[in-house]
Amino acid sequence: MNQLNELKKITTIVADTGDVNEIKKYEPIDATTNPSLILQTMNISAYHNLIIDAVNYGKKIGNFIKDKITHASDKILVNIGKEILKYIPGKVSSEIDSRLSFNTELCILKAKKIINMYEDLGISRSRILIKLASTWECIQAAKELQKDDIHCNLTLLFSFAQAKACAESNVFLISPFVGRIYDWYYQNKLIKNYNSSTDPGVVSLKKIYKYYKQYGYKTIIMGASFRNIEQILELSGCDYLTISPIFLKQLKNNVGKVIRKLIPETIIKKPKYILNESEFRWEHNQDRMAVEKLSEGIRQFSNDQEKLEKILYSFF
Repeated sequence: MNQLNELKKITTIVADTGDVNEIKKYEPIDATTNPSLILQTMNISAYHNLIIDAVNYGKKIGNFIKDKITHASDKILVNIGKEILKYIPGKVSSEIDSRLSFNTELCILKAKKIINMYEDLGISRSRILIKLASTWECIQAAKELQKDDIHCNLTLLFSFAQAKACAESNVFLISPFVGRIYDWYYQNKLIKNYNSSTDPGVVSLKKIYKYYKQYGYKTIIMGASFRNIEQILELSGCDYLTISPIFLKQLKNNVGKVIRKLIPETIIKKPKYILNESEFRWEHNQDRMAVEKLSEGIRQFSNDQEKLEKILYSFF
């Protein structure tokens, strides 16, 4: 049996792409998108009608061009999400504008708008995960949205403080960025002899997994942002893994057993102490890698959002 099918026995596989042709090939349960992936879909001919529909939607709403482009951008996100849901049995993650990452109220309003747009198309909110950056403000937004049965995927997660705050806020799912953690250590020349078991991104996720399972937190852990299949296989048994098509292909072409590496701990009593805002910020701030990568990730996604809006502007 190929390694992809072996892995599916012990981990929920999620496709890290917005391309339905790739999704059809690998039959994942869920799929994730982000502003960078949405931007890439603008060049997929099969999605041209979805883009035109979004542009027409934007033209009908708002009095100013900026507002029209914002509405069109939100509609593209929903249109592509709807298309993806035709080919998966589970959920699709739709990421809101990362420029809102430090405003709890605006994140809540945007998330509710996206959910309403999906529901207007006949899609249940139970099939949508709203992606938010793992800032304090977004974690608080996710906590409030959960009360309305709006589930969130807290992305750009790099520090243990972020993981603890998400669990304590009853966030539905987190996405620790394994590959980007590795990138930071590699770029800073802190990795000499590579071994997947000591890969800093892998070690970080394993620490979170142990903590969540030991204390019985229900938040789903979804490893993300991989740089090689060794990282993926070292995290076999993780709740979910979101994997790009290049690595899904490699796993499908590789024949062999997949040994489960992550096994739930025996549940003990949950810790009584919960991080408050100042403690969260201080603890997160102590991790230089996490501070730099979170900031960089938000900037990158906001840049891609702006590129998308420039493309849309040409239609108006």
